[in-house]
Amino acid sequence: MRPLLLPFYALLTFICVAVAHTINLVPYGKECFFEELHKDDKITITFQVGDGGNMDIDFWITDPADHVLETAARQSTGTYSLQAELEGRYTYCFSNQFSTVTEKIISFNVHGVVYSVDDGSHTDPLEKEIRELADGLAAIRDEQEYIVIRERVHRDTAESTNDRVKWWSLFQFIVLVSVCFWQVFYLKRFFEVKRVV
Repeated sequence: MRPLLLPFYALLTFICVAVAHTINLVPYGKECFFEELHKDDKITITFQVGDGGNMDIDFWITDPADHVLETAARQSTGTYSLQAELEGRYTYCFSNQFSTVTEKIISFNVHGVVYSVDDGSHTDPLEKEIRELADGLAAIRDEQEYIVIRERVHRDTAESTNDRVKWWSLFQFIVLVSVCFWQVFYLKRFFEVKRVV
């Protein structure tokens, strides 16, 4: 009975590999996170700005020796992967320091933390399939989260455009009615006969 539960527990463990986070980044703010990695471990970080200003942030990843490995300036989305060359704490930061007014909402996923195992043993085919399924599920979940954020951004844009069209139409109606009344008044005055008494 126990050997049958082992693949199930392995599947649950690998499903939890991808973790989604949402943070609010205040103006002039910076948020940093870290992962402890061993040599040859792999990690992928995906982020998207969901709301705020021009929806752009600065992003960078540093290794344990504080060398910048990846950097992105004023990006709204990004996917960055790396393979650890040193053992230790890898830090990734999101920065809104160039913004003076707007707060940004950032959703990011840390997935694909694959710890390298050097035991030299043969991998069970069932375990390999479970890992592939877990990776597929994590990719689907990441894509769904990306689509939800993208839908929110597009809905906000559509609602904003709808409001602008409504107010512009109301303004045009008021101008049209005003011009009509002015023309009637002006033409009526133009054709009035002025009598000298």
